[in-house]
Amino acid sequence: MAQTLGDRGHIIEVIAPHGSSLPLGYPLHQVEGAVQVPAQHQGRNQDIVMPAGSVLARMWQLAQQMQDRFDLVVNVAYDWLPFYLTPFLDRPVAHLVSMASVSEVMDQAISAVIDQFPGTISVYTRTQAETFPFGDRCVCLGSGLDLSLYEVCLEPGESLCWLGRIAPEKALEDAVAAVNQTRTPLKILGQMQDVAYWQQIQADFPDAPIEYLGFLPTQEMQAILRTCRALLVTSRWVEAFGNVLIESLACGVPVIAYHRGGPREIVRHGKTGWLVEPDSIPGLIQAIGNIDAIDRRACRQQAEAEYSLEVYGQRVETWLLDILHRKGMVS
Repeated sequence: MAQTLGDRGHIIEVIAPHGSSLPLGYPLHQVEGAVQVPAQHQGRNQDIVMPAGSVLARMWQLAQQMQDRFDLVVNVAYDWLPFYLTPFLDRPVAHLVSMASVSEVMDQAISAVIDQFPGTISVYTRTQAETFPFGDRCVCLGSGLDLSLYEVCLEPGESLCWLGRIAPEKALEDAVAAVNQTRTPLKILGQMQDVAYWQQIQADFPDAPIEYLGFLPTQEMQAILRTCRALLVTSRWVEAFGNVLIESLACGVPVIAYHRGGPREIVRHGKTGWLVEPDSIPGLIQAIGNIDAIDRRACRQQAEAEYSLEVYGQRVETWLLDILHRKGMVS
């Protein structure tokens, strides 16, 4: 988002937790503090808990201090505090809601903002929006990539790929179960978020043809991904979007995904991949057997038509200018 808005001539500054990086040349204000517990790891009726020395609170304190320098503040944190603070800022706040409905108190906080400030809530996909009671009032943005960072490989090797956070809601074990039966090598890439979960998968499938290659920068990641026959996406929960899917398409790599959440809006069934009955290992196995029917050129073509920075930037800019127009800040 920063890159495509910057390319369109907008002045961008970013506030993020200490240790963040932004290889785009824009000012990055790093803030010390304790991070929140991720919402997807809490119960639906969980109370909001703020840790001592909350980095989120400190980030928004800085945003409040800096707001007069900007026309608008964009929030990309799926946390309660930014929504609560929205009415107290002088500048309009645009919120990109990054997950489907997982928390009653979050649903209430987002609902209050969209009631008071119509047009300020965006989501990735219509499927994601439909999980909220106010979904029909959300702006659907999709996502985008700098496609120049991804190369196409038309003659892949034998391996499949699984790319994502290694955590229970991503259901890596389903992909491992499928390749354990097909004996197809599986390259696993992504952040090791739950070591115990990964160790349990290894114990359950000791002879599976799998290899964990780590959490790699984009250049190294796509060099591996593009040589694979397909990307397996096996999420157990409703994914809001699925950036790894469009990274795969950008490399010309077909996607095999459960017909659930954002992936069902991204994959063109039979053209750029296969959509499988959710939680079906036999379905994954059947799709693996049919993957060579997909034209890898069509995968890249879909990425170029729907997920380039130019296409994404137009959607984002239109959304933000509409918010400013509603506030009477642009004509």
